[in-house]
Amino acid sequence: MNTVIACGGTGGHLFPGLAVAEVLRARGHEVMIFISEKEIDALALSGRSDFRFHKLPTIGLPSPFSPAILGFLRRFNESLSLCRGIYRKFKPHVVLGMGGFTSTAPVLAGKMRGIPTFIHESNAIPGKANRLTGRMVRAVLLGFKECAPFFPKVRTEVTGTPIRKDLQRLDRKIARQRLGLREDLLTLLVMGGSQGASGINQAMIKSLPELQGAPIQVIHLSGARDERLVADNYQREKIPAHVAAFHHAMEEVYSAADFAIARSGAASLAELAAFSLPAILIPFPYAAEDHQTRNAEIFVRADAGVILKESDLAGDLLARKIRELTGDPSKLLRMSENSARLAPKNAAALVVETMERYTQPNHDAHL
Repeated sequence: MNTVIACGGTGGHLFPGLAVAEVLRARGHEVMIFISEKEIDALALSGRSDFRFHKLPTIGLPSPFSPAILGFLRRFNESLSLCRGIYRKFKPHVVLGMGGFTSTAPVLAGKMRGIPTFIHESNAIPGKANRLTGRMVRAVLLGFKECAPFFPKVRTEVTGTPIRKDLQRLDRKIARQRLGLREDLLTLLVMGGSQGASGINQAMIKSLPELQGAPIQVIHLSGARDERLVADNYQREKIPAHVAAFHHAMEEVYSAADFAIARSGAASLAELAAFSLPAILIPFPYAAEDHQTRNAEIFVRADAGVILKESDLAGDLLARKIRELTGDPSKLLRMSENSARLAPKNAAALVVETMERYTQPNHDAHL
């Protein structure tokens, strides 16, 4: 199959899209990837000459009463005609949108050609783009079964959220050595996701005085803006830490950690579960329709995580939660096992198999 995957705008759309592209490629299909003009997309793809990709000039949907709606429509039309021109040469058999407005024009252009189109919704509540695009697809592929009721008129298939194939567990000792950490200390991973690190950075800095003397070490991915500030605070409180703006080999930090403090974007949660990491989840408060809270609740119900609201994050509350977990090894182990149960099993392969099934000529006869 010639396959188009539209997956730009945030790491939460991009990385699961790349994971699907890897499986398609391995199964002998041709892949073309559409991304947004944002810097995160270019950065993530900088080493990836193995995929063909095009940038689309799309932006998020403003309020219908805002003057920005005209700019949105203009860029949407540009994206649509770009896609149609590319499709005339590439002749796709199937189009998959991973969410966000980068995926709407490619899916619409696919529908106009009469080819099977799909979207993947990784969150527990769908975003605006997917609610709109969901009306023109053969099936909606879901990260969480809890999302199905939002698409009452279309077929849904639960696949889980794909994660990249390079995220393979390493020996914990080796992972810690690579990060310059001790092998024998309980290790906390702190990360803020591609958009909202600063709230978590501030909360963590406030909690450090309360954590002095606790038997832990920290891996803290702070984003570029706060890196210096965060590193200085760990040094001042004499808490052993590996602080970095980003870490490209995420399998190292996940393998080195015992538990995490993180946002609850669906892609991050899928990765935490794949490495059996329990987590203190701090949903990004500005996420559309508060979907990160809904995602986090799935982990809480499974006893794989606890939720703290960013607005409640006085320093001592976060420190107290960290001490609760570090002081109760059997609880941490139980939560770790529960987290592993939430891990998507072969989600990328399931997405690809579902698309293959729907594109077989006699598919509708089987339904």
